[in-house]
Amino acid sequence: MATKPPKADPVQDAPQVAEPKHAAAGMPAIGHTLRMAQQQMGVKRTALTLLRVNQKDGFDCPGCAWPEPEHRHAAEFCENGAKAVAEEATLRRVTPEFFAAHSVADLATRSGYWLGQQGRLTHPVYLPEGGTHYEPVTWERAFDIVAEEITALSSPDEALFYTSGRTSNEAAFLYQLFARELGTNNLPDCSNMCHESSGSALSETIGVGKGSVLLEDLYKADLIVVAGQNPGTNHPRMLSALEKAKANGAKIISVNPLPEAGLERFKNPQTAQGMLKGAALTDLFLQIRIGGDQALFRLLNKLILRTPGAVDEEFVREHTHGYEEFAAEAQAADWDDTLTATGLTRAQIEEALGMVLASERTIVCWAMGLTQHKHSVPTIREVVNFLLLRGNIGRPGAGVCPVRGHSNVQGDRTMGIFERPAPAFLDALEKEFGFAPPRKHGYDVVRAIRALRDGEAKVFVAMGGNFVSASPDTEVTEAAMRRARLTVHVSTKLNRSHAVTGARALILPTLGRTERDLQGGGEQFVTVEDSMGMVHASRGRLEPASDRLLSEPAIVCRLARRVLGEDSKVPWEEFEKDYATIRDRIARVVPGFEDFNARVAHPGGFALPHAPRDERRFPTATGKANFTAAPVEYPELPEGRLLLQTLRSHDQYNTTIYGLDDRYRGIRNGRRVVLVNPEDARTLGVADGSYVDLVGEWKDGVERRAPGFRVVHYPTARGCAAAYYPETNVLVPLDATADTSNTPASKSVVVRLEQSATD
Repeated sequence: MATKPPKADPVQDAPQVAEPKHAAAGMPAIGHTLRMAQQQMGVKRTALTLLRVNQKDGFDCPGCAWPEPEHRHAAEFCENGAKAVAEEATLRRVTPEFFAAHSVADLATRSGYWLGQQGRLTHPVYLPEGGTHYEPVTWERAFDIVAEEITALSSPDEALFYTSGRTSNEAAFLYQLFARELGTNNLPDCSNMCHESSGSALSETIGVGKGSVLLEDLYKADLIVVAGQNPGTNHPRMLSALEKAKANGAKIISVNPLPEAGLERFKNPQTAQGMLKGAALTDLFLQIRIGGDQALFRLLNKLILRTPGAVDEEFVREHTHGYEEFAAEAQAADWDDTLTATGLTRAQIEEALGMVLASERTIVCWAMGLTQHKHSVPTIREVVNFLLLRGNIGRPGAGVCPVRGHSNVQGDRTMGIFERPAPAFLDALEKEFGFAPPRKHGYDVVRAIRALRDGEAKVFVAMGGNFVSASPDTEVTEAAMRRARLTVHVSTKLNRSHAVTGARALILPTLGRTERDLQGGGEQFVTVEDSMGMVHASRGRLEPASDRLLSEPAIVCRLARRVLGEDSKVPWEEFEKDYATIRDRIARVVPGFEDFNARVAHPGGFALPHAPRDERRFPTATGKANFTAAPVEYPELPEGRLLLQTLRSHDQYNTTIYGLDDRYRGIRNGRRVVLVNPEDARTLGVADGSYVDLVGEWKDGVERRAPGFRVVHYPTARGCAAAYYPETNVLVPLDATADTSNTPASKSVVVRLEQSATD
């Protein structure tokens, strides 16, 4: 039987600390997976549900966007994927009686973990202006409330339409269509906070803002560089691909401020040998100082340029632009500056160079460790320079591999969830639907928060996600949200954002990926795009958690009909009844989706075209792949300070907290910890086990404080520290963002440690 949710919010400021692990997965992962799944779903439901995850006739995992292999194991899921499924398919329920017992003020005192553990939302609920509790409301009245507030706006640009990564292609397409027929491009999404830097850099340099490799390319690579990424926690199924690549002869370089268990050794739970022995993955670990990646790749590029025969001169001549300017800038790279920026030794960099020169096919994978700095876009451009020099784009077994986080975050962008849409996309919408979409750029996440703060936006609608906890500068974000006239969240479970409301608020409960979706046209399926541009179907089989739930496409269609009225040129009622009709329109609007319904019927789906990968064609402004030259940047650290990166624990996916343990890092029963190098701790006079406040320092002079963190002596890079988000998002200034992409710089926060009053 599934256990009941915790009644009390557990104490989170007394964690237990042990030695970090040096291997990932294995028997502990299986045991933890089954225990958490059975607590949420019970034994029978666990077996029936998990065996359908990521199968060709099943549903796509609501966790990460890592692609599925062609030949799939019966248990094609990882520990964290199973946790995501269990929390969605849980037998726990949040009913109107729950909201009657808990005021919004009470919910605001609860931890994100406690809120998420309460279970699935069952009814739409409404917080009236001046009210203290959410109360049940009909769907018709809920849509009326949204229409009242939107039609009262002086401009459509006073409305914000946020999207999380788990929204399906069909729902995302409808959502942006609704916003644009209303008259706004205010479509901030979670990409703004994660891989926006990747998209900005790749669009400029290779012409496509996505990765250029397929899963099979990893198996063909000679060298894989994994930079700023922890696949053991964030996308564990990647470890299986790395294991296979190693078996095929690949070498792996890990570039990270923290040693990560999954990149040390992987004990594959799908094989007996993997369980017993495991596979050592990393051949060279470069424990880089936070933010030093651009300097590292710049020096490697200089050394490649100076090695006779190392540059693929034919590729550079035929397919690239800007080589001379780049080469001149790279030649100026300095060893001493690089060693300062990276914290590495000369011998380590020379060893890495030897592995690079020995490889004919190289892939660079990265995640938030590269994308969330002020200089993230130049850093990723330098990674592209590194690959272009040796012809490693458009070659099997080689290319760029930004590893996306949430399932379908990449698909949402493909479907038009973007505040700065391409004119060609808007032209296609206009031709297909007969209305003129707005051309003025909308707000991204950071600008949306500013608009709410300054009274320029008044209605906030979120299709999934936990906007308040995911966003930077927590106090500023929460104050901004409370200035809204109306906040609306389409959700499956409770989270912090439901307790930080506008004058009025709605929570609209929706179907999950695991659940059967029956509409007027019969049983429906949706589609998603993975991190490597593969599109496939997702079919839920479980009975919905409540008969009051609506699917995301149905919610968007009904909301659009109520807000836009009879004058709308879009057949919303038709779309709600039959999702195939949505896919027919997507096929006529979005390049690469031609004959969508027929192609997605193929088991495993299909790959979207990618010109640089498929034909070495680069649709940039120059018509070629662009080398770029930029000054090398890295964070400067004042004396007595540390450079803090925010990160996830192992019992966490984005802002969803599954538990209070971080097994691989040796942390149990707590989240308010700060990982500090023992030498730095001694210099700063902070003992292991002592409690400190983390105080952020930013040029605006505002003190941002995260109180009561237990110091954990940990083998981080010197001068660097790490702590979990969302608890440390309060330290990330709203205006501390990446140049060009405007992504919050959550991986390079200057902090000082002060003795805590709780010590």
